[in-house]
Amino acid sequence: MEDHNQDLELRRSQGSHSHSHDHAHSRSHSHGHEHGPNYDHRNGHEEDDVHEETLHFHKIIKAFSQYKASAIMLPTYLKRMEKIDEAIEANYEIIKIICEDQQIFVNDDRPMATLDINDRAKNAAALRVREQDMEKVQGTIKQFVRDWSEGGKPEREAIYHPMIQELKDRFASVPVEQRGGIHVLVPGSGLGRLAFDIAHEGFSSQGNEFSYYMLLASNFILNKTTQTNQFKIYPFIHSFSNIVQPNDVLTEAKIPDVNPSEIPRGTDFSMVAGDFLEVYGQEAENFDAVVTCFFIDTAKNIVDYLETIYKILKKGGVWINAGPLLWHFENTANEISIELSLEEVLELAKTIGFRIEVQGTSKSTYMANPHGMLKYVYECATWTAVKI
Repeated sequence: MEDHNQDLELRRSQGSHSHSHDHAHSRSHSHGHEHGPNYDHRNGHEEDDVHEETLHFHKIIKAFSQYKASAIMLPTYLKRMEKIDEAIEANYEIIKIICEDQQIFVNDDRPMATLDINDRAKNAAALRVREQDMEKVQGTIKQFVRDWSEGGKPEREAIYHPMIQELKDRFASVPVEQRGGIHVLVPGSGLGRLAFDIAHEGFSSQGNEFSYYMLLASNFILNKTTQTNQFKIYPFIHSFSNIVQPNDVLTEAKIPDVNPSEIPRGTDFSMVAGDFLEVYGQEAENFDAVVTCFFIDTAKNIVDYLETIYKILKKGGVWINAGPLLWHFENTANEISIELSLEEVLELAKTIGFRIEVQGTSKSTYMANPHGMLKYVYECATWTAVKI
């Protein structure tokens, strides 16, 4: 360090640094007064240069020191950032609760210390959190709004409610108090609201979910909440784009908007973790209805999905679907994905053995910020098919 400082001083004293500065005068100018015979013009010029260099340096330091003031273009910006910090802390308090029950989803209880060096290296690489992982965490927080807040009601009314009404119409001959004998499967159930609402109507409902993000969050909402509006979350703080009012990003959502423990007696409500094909691929004719919402386009092979749905339905059972065809594995490296058009999906369903009885479309946003300037609207395909 000492040698480095000496070298820096040497370069500075020799004037050999490569910065470019604008000085107010040059060495070639002439003074308007005379110096004495012993005056050293070179030293006078160098003193002027040093002084101007010093002023220039202090101006740069001042520019750095004024960064904060210049960056805050609006008086409210700093206060908003402070509130966002508080909102992040509020979200994190909920996330800590979400992660408390992580052991119920993991069977491998080996401590890291018992693994050999190669296994530890593999684990370290596997545990590296990427930007897309954090995007999934943020998406999970938004999913709370769609499924379990008053703010998500418009999206649920657009998609969930018509599906539930169709289910009720299909089993209208069954008295409400006997609906517990009707078994309904909801694959890709996310945070479990659609499966819960079906159970709340008296049907025995089972949700199935593969994503650990969704499973951890659904376990929190279904098993850790005891009253309505128990928690506050801030789902829109992660992006400042397309907002109208400064505080729109701080829009809060209270969850849950209903008490998840309020299920009618005689109704079975459960959530099953695992891949749909692996969990239900070996079952046969166990369900009276399968309700798929924003699910079938998660398939790598849509044929496998439809054949499994057909197999697990009882004869005469109904399949109620709503959602887009945003094939999740399209253009994914090292993945084989079959992407069919809507017409081809329906033809495939008929070939497998379904009779399409109701078909239509329904417009819906998905996890949209109600105050945002940008909203993606899906024109969802809807249908009811019967196993024949």
